[in-house]
Amino acid sequence: MLLAAEGATIPFIGQLLGPHIFIGMLLIPPVLLKLGSTGYRFVRYYSGSPAYVRKGPPNIAPRVLAPGVVFTTLALFGTGVALLVAGPPGDTLKFAHKLSFIAWVALMTLHVLGHLLEVPALALPDWRRNGPPEARLAGAGARTMTLGLAILAGALLALLTYSAAGPWF
Repeated sequence: MLLAAEGATIPFIGQLLGPHIFIGMLLIPPVLLKLGSTGYRFVRYYSGSPAYVRKGPPNIAPRVLAPGVVFTTLALFGTGVALLVAGPPGDTLKFAHKLSFIAWVALMTLHVLGHLLEVPALALPDWRRNGPPEARLAGAGARTMTLGLAILAGALLALLTYSAAGPWF
């Protein structure tokens, strides 16, 4: 939802630069959480952890896309933060930010399409409120709390850094 809100600011970036910067900063902790959790699974599988090896490797397409997704994600958020720190005009950084966004959208579109069918089955059990407790996946509370804390940290980061965006207005 937050990524969609960030994307919705782009066609009107002149008028919505403030929300774009705020949401971008808010997204940093949740994005780092996602990169960290995926990286953890990567390390556990390739280091030979029995539970992760038993589950098997991801399909070949996500494995091929993963380095590009990680690189463009870091480039996109890194250039965004660099723009905030450097201030205007930042033409080279703006170009790098736009270029990383284009590459990120292309790779993320493929990434999302590759997971589209499996996500509901993985995510919905975490949000079940009715039914037997065993219908929820193990660790659902911890995942929900960790995501909530990441969003809270993002909101705090966005509030603390928003004044740095002043020169852009």
